[in-house]
Amino acid sequence: MTNPVPKSLEEVHSSVETRNKGFFRKLFAFMGPAYLVSVGYMDPGNWATDIAGGSRYGYALIWVLLMSNLMALLLQSLSSRLGIVSGRDLAQASKETYSRPVNFVLYLLAEIAIAATDLAEVLGMAIGLQLLFGLPLLHGVLLTFLDTFLLLFLIHRGMRIMEAFVLALIGIIGMAFLVEMFFAKPELGALATGFIPSIPDESALYIAIGIIGATVMPHNLYLHSSLVQSRKFDNNLEDTKGALRFNFIDSAIALNMAFFVNAAILVLAAATFYKAGMYEVSEIQDAHRFLQPLLGSKLAPIFFAVALIAAGQSSTLTGTLAGQVVMEGYLNLRIAPWIRRIITRALAIIPAVLAIVILGEKVTGEMLILSQVILSLQLGFAIIPLIHFVSDRRRMGKLAIGPVVKILSWLVALIIVTLNVKLVIDEISSWIAASESPFLLWLTVVPLALGAAGLLLYVTLTPWVRSMLQEPRSLLHARPGALSAFEKKQFTRIAVAIDFSDIDERTLRYALSMGSADTHYLLIHVVESAGAILLGDEIRDKETGDDAERLEHYAEELSGKGFKTETYLGFGNPKNSIPRAVHEFGADLLVLGAHGHRFFKDLIFGTTVDSVRHNVNIPVFIVREED
Repeated sequence: MTNPVPKSLEEVHSSVETRNKGFFRKLFAFMGPAYLVSVGYMDPGNWATDIAGGSRYGYALIWVLLMSNLMALLLQSLSSRLGIVSGRDLAQASKETYSRPVNFVLYLLAEIAIAATDLAEVLGMAIGLQLLFGLPLLHGVLLTFLDTFLLLFLIHRGMRIMEAFVLALIGIIGMAFLVEMFFAKPELGALATGFIPSIPDESALYIAIGIIGATVMPHNLYLHSSLVQSRKFDNNLEDTKGALRFNFIDSAIALNMAFFVNAAILVLAAATFYKAGMYEVSEIQDAHRFLQPLLGSKLAPIFFAVALIAAGQSSTLTGTLAGQVVMEGYLNLRIAPWIRRIITRALAIIPAVLAIVILGEKVTGEMLILSQVILSLQLGFAIIPLIHFVSDRRRMGKLAIGPVVKILSWLVALIIVTLNVKLVIDEISSWIAASESPFLLWLTVVPLALGAAGLLLYVTLTPWVRSMLQEPRSLLHARPGALSAFEKKQFTRIAVAIDFSDIDERTLRYALSMGSADTHYLLIHVVESAGAILLGDEIRDKETGDDAERLEHYAEELSGKGFKTETYLGFGNPKNSIPRAVHEFGADLLVLGAHGHRFFKDLIFGTTVDSVRHNVNIPVFIVREED
């Protein structure tokens, strides 16, 4: 038997105590993970779109930032829900759901996305060092390698120390832009009208797509589902609901801070460049150079560069952590943390160094754009599985998301994926149009994009197909029961199939009525999750643990009333597991509740009741729901 799946970010898992009395003390204990996630929403990769939107259209696109922030809040709340309720991060949940080849491709895509994210952070921080100290860009890129050891130091000091460090960097960014706003003196009336949705022209639509596309980054969803597990709380329904509530508050506060930073960048561009008629400013270096003459202060560009360095530093720490989550979750591969972080950083530094050495420093703008396109390609592979997982009642139980949140989530996913697909198509089209040998792109980039689209359809449809082919435990036959009367007969070994639905009590009552004081009972439950189907009795997920605990609870309750009771926990297909348990127990009667039908399942496989009845050679008593 294999070992259980390792805990996500095991070195900090359940390391922060939250079982305190009082609302504010508990809130303070839970606050932290969302701040580490929020830095991904204010990283250097977002600055170019904010600057371009503000310089060309003034305050008109600030409503796009607000909408993007609301989308991000919804998706991050789903990510934290997955981690808190299921005890799995997004990578681990994907591994338990999809096949090994698909998971390997998803792992590669996640690693590429994290490397692309880290590339933007490395370039952003190097640009900030160049602007502030005149350090050559190549030297700045190489200097960012030291971040690896800083993260190693922080994580060994504990989760709260690392959260405090990142929060301090966020504070530096916020204070820098507060000072910038003081210098810029934005027009509050025009700023307020920017919250009214409008798209001035087609170019504005493209910039809006860029803003939305750069807002939700896939590594944030992997990371948040892991970081929330650093909090220690009792694993019961009430405390789990409390953890969800406190983490939502944490996310709301942190992401609103990120919204302030992005809005401040756009407002700064609008109050300076747009007001001065400089509509084509989009490069970070250009924005820094023009701030001093426009605002009349030498401090303005200094604060801008300091904020850029802080944004790059904070974002790269969390990006490296996300790399660890993805590798351990998909591959179950645990290597020394310092090696893992050096690998992640090297994947970002090497292409940046090669591009700067071969093509020169002017290529940084194009590299930032390329990193955002790569992120766009990967985004759907994180959002869509996440929505599937938190919608699955077999995984999440009573804490699965409801219909309203589910509809909103799929709407957000549709908007983000559609806009990002448009961004990718436009970028590839521009590459082909500008290339001297487009045939090479048609042989490489286009097939990769089409393959990604096919994989996206697979991860979208597979959970739905499996759901249609599985009988939910909560649905029962609508037909009236045919066994309303029966002859009393004593049996010595009775097997009872339990499915944790409303019919369980009725099923047990009938089973007990057929026994005597000497009768032995076997309570059978079969775990039918996707992971159980794939892994059998090697599965170690939360649902299996919860089912085993509940089955033992039934057994203890019956034993307390004087009944001789055993339990059997099966995995996969109940049509095979139930007969196996009956034969091993040597039962002379099987009692089970009738399930409801689903057309596709019955059409292909037939009902569980019929299959079990034909696979045992003892009487089978079928209990139906009361009308």
